[in-house]
Amino acid sequence: MSVLRIALPTPLRKLFDYLPPADCDIQQLQPGVRVFVNFGRRKMLGVLVTVVNESEFPRDKLKSVIKIIDSEPVFSDTLFVLLQWAANYYQHSFGETFFTALPSMLREDRPAKLNQYKTHWCLTELGRKISITELSRAPKQRRVLLLLREQNTSLTTEQCLVLDITSSILQALIKKQLIVKEEIEDTIEHAVAELVIKPSPVVLNVEQQEALDSIKQSIDDFKVWLLYGVTGSGKTEVYLQVIAEVLRAGKQALVLIPEIALTPQTVARFSERFMTKIVVFHSKLSQTEKFKGWLAAREGTAKIIIGTRSAVFTPMQNPGIIIIDEAHDTSFKQQNGLRYSARNLAVLRAQREKMPIILGSATPTLESLYNADNKQYQMLRLRKRAGKAIPPTFTVVDMRQQKLSGGLAAELLTLVGEHLQREGQVLLFLNQRGFAPVLMCHGCGWFASCRRCDAKMVFHKRLHELRCHHCDRREAVVPRCPDCQAEQIMPVGMGTERLQQTIMAHFPNYKVARIDRDSTQRKGEMEALLDGARDGKFQILIGTQMLAKGHHFPGVTLVGIVNADGGLLSADFRATERFAQLVLQVAGRAGRVERVGEVAIQTHQPQHPLLQLLLNKGYLAFTNALLEERKLAAMPPYSHLALLRAEAPNSQAPLAFLQQISLQARSLIKNTDSHVHVLGPAPAPIERVAGKYRAQLLLQSPQRKSLQILLSQLISLISNDKLSKQVRWSIDVDPIDMV
Repeated sequence: MSVLRIALPTPLRKLFDYLPPADCDIQQLQPGVRVFVNFGRRKMLGVLVTVVNESEFPRDKLKSVIKIIDSEPVFSDTLFVLLQWAANYYQHSFGETFFTALPSMLREDRPAKLNQYKTHWCLTELGRKISITELSRAPKQRRVLLLLREQNTSLTTEQCLVLDITSSILQALIKKQLIVKEEIEDTIEHAVAELVIKPSPVVLNVEQQEALDSIKQSIDDFKVWLLYGVTGSGKTEVYLQVIAEVLRAGKQALVLIPEIALTPQTVARFSERFMTKIVVFHSKLSQTEKFKGWLAAREGTAKIIIGTRSAVFTPMQNPGIIIIDEAHDTSFKQQNGLRYSARNLAVLRAQREKMPIILGSATPTLESLYNADNKQYQMLRLRKRAGKAIPPTFTVVDMRQQKLSGGLAAELLTLVGEHLQREGQVLLFLNQRGFAPVLMCHGCGWFASCRRCDAKMVFHKRLHELRCHHCDRREAVVPRCPDCQAEQIMPVGMGTERLQQTIMAHFPNYKVARIDRDSTQRKGEMEALLDGARDGKFQILIGTQMLAKGHHFPGVTLVGIVNADGGLLSADFRATERFAQLVLQVAGRAGRVERVGEVAIQTHQPQHPLLQLLLNKGYLAFTNALLEERKLAAMPPYSHLALLRAEAPNSQAPLAFLQQISLQARSLIKNTDSHVHVLGPAPAPIERVAGKYRAQLLLQSPQRKSLQILLSQLISLISNDKLSKQVRWSIDVDPIDMV
């Protein structure tokens, strides 16, 4: 009896047995194909994991598979094995893990094939004849028209995406009858475009050349290269020249970036150098765009794949290299569902695919530096900025005893004025959206709190509303205090909105751009603001950490960090590491070309030993001190963690559930002499979010294997625990967010 073991996208951490369809040739059936089955009262798509000869259930109790969808697996052998490893390691359902790696259109009963027709934008007769000067007031439209004329062909949806041509630009040209939209039969999708690699316009410095030569020596073997280069040191140029070697060998390159906002500038930089098919992957793309890009990568027609963390699962016919830019960034860790680390999975994938991987960062994580010390990673240093750029100077602005103007010290305002007068751009960093983090009553001390979370409501002045940044609850601003009825409601603290208002009041003759999640919600707003910042349209930039990640602003000469105290005073053991990374990443936006840059850090803790160590001795000295602290505390990278979380509407249920699990864990540890410590349970630092009470239990072990064995044992116990039905629970292996 042949039995098909199927992974289904359910939370159940098990495989399900089915009989093959009557017309199925078992010899031709391969693991990794998608199947269609009955599951309870539903029809569901699944993935075949293996074929076995027996089942624990009688044959007459097994259902037959309705349909085998694919003739070939949707995953390569190495990717299929990697996904199974990820499901086991992160303690997640096999089915949900497989489906995480598939584009949405392949989670349906449809073949993994391209559509027969593709959308093209073509020149009209008027578009060929019209004078370009008539579009002088529409430079983006003029650019599209010139592209179509120069190439003497059409533009596809994928090309428009790569070239950052928005639908609004295309619609404007259609309205002027300069182009038309046509559905053309897709007969060249599988054709591989001729590869053209343009020569580098820059000469590498000694350190860049040494890094490039080292990587090229292992271009056909697995090796993890930690490219540790200060901001502006030319890491991207090293990436480009390594990729050129990979492409010449007929292989593909996968480039992971931390933020969607970095996609346009990354694609533009790569498109300038390589005339080949580039596809991108991120959450803002349509399902069709993701599907076509996935297929192009799998079939090898896309030579360069650029994407955020989920792109780590992109299939490649000829994998040649993986590059992770800003590899320290926490956004490479998924925070819900399959809580995977794209950085760690990329390293494992590179090992299985026998190719090199580059982790590029100006501020590597402590784990990466630890691995480099232990020779698991090979470190390459870029100590100097590329070209004639020099590192910025640092100024600590002591806020103590100073009269502040809207949260800004007079010293910082003076620096802003001086740089503006010298025609330099100014970037002010504040990692707090809205106008003010607290709205309170000056009469009795009442403050606006979220009814569903243990958090204060943030005041957004432009929308005249209160908003919870945890559950997104929104309320109108009250004119009177609900406790004492006094009309003394006042905002306390500073957000980016208030900072913008303050700066505009002090410097009314300069244009200000605020770049945060609130100001970039509409499609195209982020790109427009970033383009304006790079082109010098805005003289003052205000933003959150969205501005700290890899952006190139050639005109910025002053970076002001408005409030550096949060990272120095947090209870999270990772907070000081993130603080240093953020300071240096933001500071790296200043003085990136030939002009001298300056960084001003406002703080009430000017003599804080870690801050002084970072500024006076540098990042490596700072991280060495943190590694000593971590070693004494037996925290990562000297131990391994798993965080069990539980939540429920009842405040007692999560703690009761985790208390039961902690007792079971301690019993298992005692009986097996396992080297695992159980800490907790305890309420989460923010106990109530979106009406649910949360608690957590921390497992800590110096041995990864011991921790994994214990987690596997606990999973089976949790599944049979009655208390587990009263809560929503999850396991986060290698957590980076303890809140």
